[in-house]
Amino acid sequence: MPADLASDFLALHSGAGFVIPNAWDAGTARILEQVGFPAIATTSAGIAWSFGVPDGGALDPGAMFERVAEIAAAVSVPVSADLEAGYGETPDDVGRTVVLAAELGVVGGNIEDAAAGVLFPIEVAAERLAAARAAAPVGSFVLNARTDAYFVGSAQDPFAGTVRRAQRYVEAGADCIFVPGVKDEDTIRRLVAEIPAPLNVVAGLVAPVIPAPTLFSLGVTRVSVGGSLARAALTAVEKAGRELRDAGTLGFLDGAIGYADVQRRFGVD
Repeated sequence: MPADLASDFLALHSGAGFVIPNAWDAGTARILEQVGFPAIATTSAGIAWSFGVPDGGALDPGAMFERVAEIAAAVSVPVSADLEAGYGETPDDVGRTVVLAAELGVVGGNIEDAAAGVLFPIEVAAERLAAARAAAPVGSFVLNARTDAYFVGSAQDPFAGTVRRAQRYVEAGADCIFVPGVKDEDTIRRLVAEIPAPLNVVAGLVAPVIPAPTLFSLGVTRVSVGGSLARAALTAVEKAGRELRDAGTLGFLDGAIGYADVQRRFGVD
C-alpha cells in the first residue's frame, strides 16, 4: 500500500501541476481529502500552533511525529510530512528521521537546508539529503529538498545560490525542489528553467500572492500553502471570539458547516 501511494504521489510530479494543501491534524486532513485533493502535506507551523507554541523547533519532535502519524492514518491519499531540517545534527540523524516518517505511513517529506535561520553549507546539506535518500524505503518515499536561499536571505545572489543548491540536491537524490520565499513571476519562470527537477512553490507565504493557476503557467509543478490554512483557521477563531466578547452575537456561524454534517463527514462510510 505505501509503495502504491508513493507511486501515485510521484506521478503527480510529472503532470501539469497540483496543489497539495497542508493539514495540521486528522480532522483537517479528512476535510481536505473530502474536498478532493489528491495528496496532503503536513505543516510544522500549523501543528506547533495547535499545541500553543511557535513554529521553529519549540515543539518536541515526538509530539510532532505523533500528529503526523494521526494525519497519515486518517486519510487514504498520499501524505507528505514537513520534517523541517531533519530533527538531528548529523546526516545519520536525518536518515533515522526519514525511516521513522516512513514507518508512520507517510510517503514523502520535506528536508530543509537551514536551521535557526542559517543555511547549511551546500555540501553539508547535500550529505543530509543523501542520507535521507539512502534511508528511505526504495520506491516508496518522495524526497522534497527545500532550500531557503530566498527565505533566509543571504549576501549572495539568491537566484544563483538556489540553482546551485537545487542542482546539487538533485544529484544527492531529491525528487523535487522546494523554494519558499520567491515572490515574482519572472524569477519563478527562470528557476523552472534552471532546476532539473519539479519545482515546489509555497503560495500565500509572501506578498504578492500568486494564485496556483498562474504558478502552473510559469512551470511550477507543486504548490503548497504551508501554514496558511492554519493561519486562516486561527483568524476565524480570533474573529469569532472578539464578536462573542464584544457583542455577544453569533454571526460567525453564518455559512458554518452544521453539526450533523460534520458528524457525517467524520463518521464511518
